[in-house]
Amino acid sequence: MTASVPTLSVPEPVKPRLRGWLHLGMFPAALIAGLVLTALADSTRGRIACGIYALTACLLFGVSALYHRGNWSPRADRVLRRLDHSNIFLIIAGTYTPLTLLLLPGSKQWLLWGIWAAALAGIAFRVFWVGAPRWLYTPCYIAMGWAAVFFLPDFMRTGGIAVLVLVVVGGLLYSAGGVVYGIKKPNPSPRWFGFHEVFHSLTLAAFIVHYVGISLVAYQHA
Repeated sequence: MTASVPTLSVPEPVKPRLRGWLHLGMFPAALIAGLVLTALADSTRGRIACGIYALTACLLFGVSALYHRGNWSPRADRVLRRLDHSNIFLIIAGTYTPLTLLLLPGSKQWLLWGIWAAALAGIAFRVFWVGAPRWLYTPCYIAMGWAAVFFLPDFMRTGGIAVLVLVVVGGLLYSAGGVVYGIKKPNPSPRWFGFHEVFHSLTLAAFIVHYVGISLVAYQHA
């Protein structure tokens, strides 16, 4: 007679109760705001650029809300996680699109092609290595976002000081969110509002700031 060996089950990490609600609430707001922005950009160039930006924002908030609010099977979780992380690269490239097309001279619009190439490479990286450590892929998001630092004088010259300030402040908020996500701190209330909710709050604030800046650009250059 053999003695049975007890197995210890590892408890699943508790998901904070507010996980996903911020992005769920932001999805319809981003959809409406994106439609307004696209409709009010009179030029075809502006409408296309703003439409791309709006689409990437809706994908970011919509997929994030779906992923974080649900309780998924392991297979579905992996698929949604890939989509969720890929959309971060898309929103970065989407944000660059109107800023680059409407503010930079033609000789410098290669930046847009470079950013979209980096975004596609980043998406492939996350799709094929969904379990990559945070310290490896989080800096990629931040580095892509700050590639614009070399073009800030052009942004100010064409868009004005208000646009420049909004672009920089939005970038700082996104970067702060990336740091919080990477180090998992602060973690105010693991049961209700954890570090991930802090990260989501900062992405919301950053999106709003950038939306205002892009609106000024779209209306100014319509």
